[in-house]
Amino acid sequence: MKAIVKTRPEFGAEYLDIPIPVPKPNEVLIKVRATSICGTDVHIYKWDSWSAGRIGAGNLPQTLGHECTGEVVEVGAHVKRIKVGDNISLETHIPDPEDVQSFLGQQHIGEHMKIVGVDRNGCFAEYITAPEVVCWKNDPAIPPEYASIQEPLGNACYCLLGEDGDVVGKTMVILGDGPIGLMATAMARMAGVTKIFVTGLFPYCLDLAKTLGADYTLNAGDKTLDRVAFVRDHTNGFGADIVLEMSGSKDAVVEGFKMLRKGGRFSAFGVISAPELSLDYNNDFVFKGAQVFGINGRKMFDTWYRVRNMLASGRLDVSRIVTGLIDIKDFASGFDSMLAIPRHSAKIVMFPDPAELAKAKARRIG
Repeated sequence: MKAIVKTRPEFGAEYLDIPIPVPKPNEVLIKVRATSICGTDVHIYKWDSWSAGRIGAGNLPQTLGHECTGEVVEVGAHVKRIKVGDNISLETHIPDPEDVQSFLGQQHIGEHMKIVGVDRNGCFAEYITAPEVVCWKNDPAIPPEYASIQEPLGNACYCLLGEDGDVVGKTMVILGDGPIGLMATAMARMAGVTKIFVTGLFPYCLDLAKTLGADYTLNAGDKTLDRVAFVRDHTNGFGADIVLEMSGSKDAVVEGFKMLRKGGRFSAFGVISAPELSLDYNNDFVFKGAQVFGINGRKMFDTWYRVRNMLASGRLDVSRIVTGLIDIKDFASGFDSMLAIPRHSAKIVMFPDPAELAKAKARRIG
């Protein structure tokens, strides 16, 4: 089969012929219909300090990718729930059943969980194997190009809702204009958030945020704009009820806590390249009574259930967030789009089968 493989600890990847994987007794073999590029894939493609430390050169070669949808073509001897012919996507956090988190309903953050495309071969290929436990059955009403992005949509959903789902009638700041920030914007509007502020660096993405439901877009590169004052001025002086950090910027984190009202909720999702930063612990946390939630992955399978229903119902329109549909052999152009500054794209979806790509493009025209 063809696959996009990270072969060396340096920038880039290769499109190679490698053996089709064989499923273990608890695994299934999936024929990939669509697969999308994520920020994590970009980190690995660049081979930055995070990739070097998290994966390591000694574990190469490795197939990239973790967001996908496809058809099950073979099942292992111990597989019971998933059948040949099922249309599925993958929860990419593979739980260890012996972790205490698995017993407590927190499979997505287990001590010994493994991640597809990071700890094992990924889905930028014609086929991938995966344990049955992480296979999520798709609604056939969801086209492959949107079914493939349910994993990051789950991130956005969990970040948006937090643990209590109390968002209706609230005000919200979304820090970051990347794909997941844009997804959160669309969901926030659908979920009844009444005033949405989006901060970011790129005019293209901020304009897109406006079309998805943002009430205000604030350019984080504008040194003349006091964004904290702006948010307070437009929330009766209190600050936002909820702040979602999705940028991975130190400055955004510090600014976000200043934007948060007393007793508000801060969802921390963005990963900072150098995680040490200085915060006003007393005033931003203790005296503010802030609720701080770390968001790592999706709730298995609460957010998957919600996202599938939102997409299948047509209530959530993500068509404007998927800005590129390409053949998987043209992966380099997809990564170039993700790496370009300023950004002029959001989510790029790749197709191993040219016929699937042609169908997806026809749906866009239709």
